Amino acid sequence: MVLPFFTHCTKANVSDDAGLLEMLRENISYFRSKPMNIPKITILLDQGYHPEHLTQELEKVYPQIMRQIKFERSTKPSTQEKAAQGKSGFVPAVARWVIERSNAWMGRCKILVKNFERTLSNATTKLNLCFVRLMLKRLAAS
Repeated sequence: MVLPFFTHCTKANVSDDAGLLEMLRENISYFRSKPMNIPKITILLDQGYHPEHLTQELEKVYPQIMRQIKFERSTKPSTQEKAAQGKSGFVPAVARWVIERSNAWMGRCKILVKNFERTLSNATTKLNLCFVRLMLKRLAAS
């Protein structure tokens, strides 16, 4: 079961890199209190992110953070790989389906079907409520 560590909403004009940096900076205390001897947290990135830039900016805030997290780009199948599989056009990347499933779960929350929030804090709260609901349903089933 995969659930988010943190949630963060931004305005539409904020880049992927800037949004991720905002979220990690807001939650830097988590990483400062996390023991160094446990496995790294893998953060899946698509092609819109720049891991080198993210690493430089995060190390300015907390120099040891890269001992606790690692960035992993989702693979994008090449044209030759698609042809070898007998596929063409859009072919989903396996690792990215973790994110897509999360988006599908959020889509089941009627409160998030249309997002006309006036503030980012309201949008973030609704997102968090959606994941609380999902966790409670899973706990009740076990």
